[in-house]
Amino acid sequence: MSTTPRSRTALRICPLCEATCGLTLTIDGTRVTAARGDRDDVFSKGFVCPKGAAFPAVDGDPDRLRGPLVRRDGELREASWQEAFDAVAAGLRPIAERYGPHSPKFSASLEQGGIPIAVVLGNPNVHTVAGGLYPPLLVGGLGTRSLFTASTVDQMPKHVSSGLLYGDPLLIPVPDLDRTDHLLLLGANPLESNGSLCTAPDFPGRLRALRARGGTLTVVDPRRTRTARLADRHVPIRPGTDALLLAAMAHVLFEEGLTDLGGLAPHVQGVDEVRDAVREFTPEAVAGACDVEAAVIRGLARELAAAPTAAVYGRIGSCTVPYGTLASWLVDVLNVLTGNLDRPGGALFPQSATGAFPRPAGPGRGFALGRWHSRVSKYPEAKGELPLAALAEEIDTATQEGEPVRALIAVAANPVLSAPDGDRLDKALASLDFMVSVDPYLNETSRHAHVVLPPPPPAQSPHFDFAFNALAVRNQVRYTRPAIPLEPGRMAEAEILARLVLAVTGAHGADPAEVDRAAIERTLGKAVRDPHAPVHGRDPRELAAQLTGVDGPERRLDLMLRLGPYGDGFGARPDGLNLEKLLAHPHGIDLGPLRPRLPQPLRTRSGKVELLPGPIADDLPRLRRALAERPAGLVLVGRRHLRSNNSWLHNIPVLTGGSNRCTLHLHPRDAARLGVRDGQTVRVKGAGGEVTAPAEVTDTVRPGVVSLPHGWGHDRPGTRLGHASREPGANVNQLLDGRLLDPLSGNAVLNGVPVEVAPAQDPAPVSAAQP
Repeated sequence: MSTTPRSRTALRICPLCEATCGLTLTIDGTRVTAARGDRDDVFSKGFVCPKGAAFPAVDGDPDRLRGPLVRRDGELREASWQEAFDAVAAGLRPIAERYGPHSPKFSASLEQGGIPIAVVLGNPNVHTVAGGLYPPLLVGGLGTRSLFTASTVDQMPKHVSSGLLYGDPLLIPVPDLDRTDHLLLLGANPLESNGSLCTAPDFPGRLRALRARGGTLTVVDPRRTRTARLADRHVPIRPGTDALLLAAMAHVLFEEGLTDLGGLAPHVQGVDEVRDAVREFTPEAVAGACDVEAAVIRGLARELAAAPTAAVYGRIGSCTVPYGTLASWLVDVLNVLTGNLDRPGGALFPQSATGAFPRPAGPGRGFALGRWHSRVSKYPEAKGELPLAALAEEIDTATQEGEPVRALIAVAANPVLSAPDGDRLDKALASLDFMVSVDPYLNETSRHAHVVLPPPPPAQSPHFDFAFNALAVRNQVRYTRPAIPLEPGRMAEAEILARLVLAVTGAHGADPAEVDRAAIERTLGKAVRDPHAPVHGRDPRELAAQLTGVDGPERRLDLMLRLGPYGDGFGARPDGLNLEKLLAHPHGIDLGPLRPRLPQPLRTRSGKVELLPGPIADDLPRLRRALAERPAGLVLVGRRHLRSNNSWLHNIPVLTGGSNRCTLHLHPRDAARLGVRDGQTVRVKGAGGEVTAPAEVTDTVRPGVVSLPHGWGHDRPGTRLGHASREPGANVNQLLDGRLLDPLSGNAVLNGVPVEVAPAQDPAPVSAAQP
């Protein structure tokens, strides 16, 4: 790529999906004009997808807010940063003081979810430095248990199953894509999503390489996705029955003597109990419910066991269903039973450079569910979170127990589009006493805020992947400073969130750097008291003085790197990592392939992999009842688009159009039965509501299934999303019943739900009979 004499280049890690590809940006003055893959990036090696190539358009979107908005006389108007944070403190602090830790009401309200200020975190938080550092301080400073995140409309089943199996909900094994001989994917379409809970730049290229070296790729999905078309075998399962299929495969492994834990055996307990638990799930018993022949199921199990190395990987299609936690658990059960967990070519646990320093193996605290419950429907917490689907009722429903949510802080979240029954939540948000949104856009959710605090564009922000490095298929570490200086009038996201922490904790007006200093002091104080830490017994003030970095977030990153598993331990390991060393490697540092780690990271009470945890065993009777279930008509599934990421990117013209359109996919047989023509507008009705969308008749979806993509519905007034509002699409989540959740994780059921479809001119929808 040539550059003009006025232009320059800068490196930036792409924040637009989980692949975390390295980019080389071309910058003309203070504007990003082009983006290409960084060929020298140690992880992505030059790969870039259409989203990364569109970085200049995302960064320069004219609809991005440039300064804060404050509601005056019912209207959001431009304000100074000082006015905005004054308004935040004046709006939130009285509620916090009335119901907070020093209030007599606090103890009672804590049992029902804490003070009536809720926090909602959207998934963009895991794509920014500030989003990884400050939300825990905000939630802790408030003393609230009303925390809602995007995890409960996406991945919470995997966190819960990992917590129950390994004692740590963040200890998630990922497939060793570059060395495996056999990969079984369920409910995953990485050729469109670029991977999820598995960070792998050029996921498509890695799958092609798997096949080129003689490996086997099997895809289980009700749609013939781009990933399924690449596969050696595509199994078009009936939506929502993944757990039944996996249980039957486990049954075959036991029945035919194909289990072989190998070196895992000393670190696993409960194998015999799992054998008994899956005894009823024979291939013949599950075939009807899954609509997969028993012989195919047996073949899948035998191939998995026979492969030299293999990995089973399930994602959103297997998580966002009624049995999401059971399916997530069974994915790992199969990896364990075939000896493929924690071995090269199987599924391994990444080790992030900012992860905890290694502790000796042994029993831990374990993982508990339901430590508190939501106020209205008594949903149990999971990983400290309540179901996002319950947010509306926590606001709009009065009960005898506890206070309704009266105020809300939303950070990079748009739950009006991402949670079930957005119409109800839309009305509930309008009734709040006070709401703050940290968001670059005035969107369907932030339009309700009393104060909107916009972070700067990504080119003006640093980037480090705290979350995704812990899910990466190769251990590595990369950091990029802002490619463009902060524009006058903007405020760094870290400072916005630090000031928000001060505002809610009664320290409004204090130096925001105090938030970082306090966080560093707490971390070092804990580390020097830990006998396993590399800094045990040292003076925390002396350690703090060694930290480098231009600001608080960089000093905190330096601290995490030094105390991490590859760190210099503040001099204990002179060749170890620190911020200065990382900055000297602008394309990143390769830390090597994934390595076996068990039993060291286990935190279960037994110190072993607990293969049949009590909550899982208690939920299996529900799965047994599913053996007799058959859908009466059409069922709905979502779908991914390569040029989209939830509701983020629909305001970028270059990323919409073409295949990235909000259409309802339905099979030709179903279209003929319903009298629906390709391109015709249809009405889709579910338990939560009704939407209209253009029909797209295609045999890429199996009969009896329809598919509508997620994140659309940009048709509400009061937003400032010019392009998105001209092509709004339909909000698929409006079709959903928000009360339908996976009971263990609280994850919303988004897939495999019954719907009715009819041409839009018909007076009422007609249910389709299942073929």
